[in-house]
Amino acid sequence: MQKTVKSSINPEAFDPLVSEGLIRQADLVKAFQAALAGTADLESLLLDKYRVPKAELGKALSVYFGCPYVPFDERTVADPTLLKDLSYDYLKKYHWIPFKRYDQVIDVLIDNPHDLEKGHDIRRAFPGLTIRFSVSLQRDIERYLLLAGGENDMGSISDTLGELRLEARSERDTDEEGNSIDENNSAIVRLANQIIVEAYRKEASDIHIEPYSDRKETAVRFRVDGTCSTYMRVPAAYRRALVSRMKIMANLDIAERRKPQDGKIRFKLGDDRLIELRVATLPTAGGNEDVALRILSAKDPLPLEAMEFSPRDLTALLDLAEKPYGLILCVGPTGSGKTTTLHAILRHLNTDERKIWTAEDPIEITQEGLRQVQVHPRIGFTFASAMRSFLRADPDVIMIGEMRDKETADVAIEASLTGHLVLSTLHTNSAVETISRLLDMGCDSFNFADSMLCVIAKRLCKRLCALCKQTYHPTRQEYDELALAYGNHLWEKLEIPYDDAFLLSRNQGCEACHQTGFKGRVPLHELFCNSEDMKNMIQGRSRTAEMLRAAMDAGMTTLMQDGIRKVVAGVTTFKQVRGVAMK
Repeated sequence: MQKTVKSSINPEAFDPLVSEGLIRQADLVKAFQAALAGTADLESLLLDKYRVPKAELGKALSVYFGCPYVPFDERTVADPTLLKDLSYDYLKKYHWIPFKRYDQVIDVLIDNPHDLEKGHDIRRAFPGLTIRFSVSLQRDIERYLLLAGGENDMGSISDTLGELRLEARSERDTDEEGNSIDENNSAIVRLANQIIVEAYRKEASDIHIEPYSDRKETAVRFRVDGTCSTYMRVPAAYRRALVSRMKIMANLDIAERRKPQDGKIRFKLGDDRLIELRVATLPTAGGNEDVALRILSAKDPLPLEAMEFSPRDLTALLDLAEKPYGLILCVGPTGSGKTTTLHAILRHLNTDERKIWTAEDPIEITQEGLRQVQVHPRIGFTFASAMRSFLRADPDVIMIGEMRDKETADVAIEASLTGHLVLSTLHTNSAVETISRLLDMGCDSFNFADSMLCVIAKRLCKRLCALCKQTYHPTRQEYDELALAYGNHLWEKLEIPYDDAFLLSRNQGCEACHQTGFKGRVPLHELFCNSEDMKNMIQGRSRTAEMLRAAMDAGMTTLMQDGIRKVVAGVTTFKQVRGVAMK
């Protein structure tokens, strides 16, 4: 099929560039004449010779074609399953790429959405599906194709999957479990590496490999911004080979499939960056094993000022962190940012005048100036034993990764009463519940009441995409729901009336956020500070509800209240806050 690949875009598309002074009309005419003569393509001339900004050129094309403009983003990769039956050379020549699929809708990036011949080709490639076009620059489409095809020695995920599918067909005569397929198969090795690279590029926090029995394909899912989604499916014959490959990378026993195992992978990216993955295997139905990998990319600690505490909570926390001794706890579920918060506090404390020891499992964030220790429970080097060793090493500040048992809690409380500032984490639902949990574990109520400085409860909820979020005037019912969840008598103190100026934000969806309307996460905090009255309540083992009322009367903002404040500020939605915060 012969087609011209020269630009057929109407010159009127670039009128905004002229009106905004980004290019002169005479130069635009020259560029079109040169493109028609075939001496150079129009896009390169506008970008390179006449220095038109990429964003402005994309914006002009978006307005002309009436569809979104998608710039290149190295952390966004085209869906490999859409590319498996298409030629990369063909796509590169005609400047389009199938990008994402949402049910029966295919998103396609193309340089000219009005090109009828390309449109016919695309519809023939995806019969019965709705095609949704977005415009992109030719060079950006080529970069997306390079990314999908692999810019390194590992090659393309779609090519690797294609190779596996061909091999799987040839293995149909083997036994049901596919025992003849080896975990050192070159395609399996490449696929395991590619999965890790793609997860990192997509900013995933976790990778889940989920094999099924009965010849069903193995699902590979990524957790991004707290939500899991299926990234790819691997032929069923390779389920054990892929799991075994991950176990080999984590130095686990591949012959042991009956019990869970834990390990770590140190993985080197193409640009010489090192990331660490915490690996857990679990035996599942049908004699299979699931693998969960958490990506622990070594990163610098955030300052406390960047943690989005309310002004009242930030001031109180900075003041408490300067105390010479006491206990600071950060609580919440797995993945809620507890370690990140403690390292932000340590960054504030990390000066030459202080000796700081940390015991962690694993060490997720590194800081120069801290003496960080990895615990090894299998050899008896637990948090409690590490804590006792620290007390003989002249510490000023000690961080314990987690209070998992009474022994660790008792040692931490004792250290905080003998001149050391101790930081640790705990898995509880709210700040006040933490007190009841520790007392139920058997900790001495008088010692704990004297040692505790504060408890920080934390959650993460989805943040509205800054590029596409939409402001709107909510109904009276939505306003009343916010007031009720906040507490009507406390809501009145905020002095936020229901009038035309009261606006909230909601998700809409764009290419930057993959049509979800959310990108990134926003932290919610609850800071419970100790006081003389609170000490008496702890020593008297008061009920949780009574301590909560006393803390709120003293000015504590609950997780729900902090979330609602961020809803009013247009950072997230009430539905997201309600999904993670407890009233």
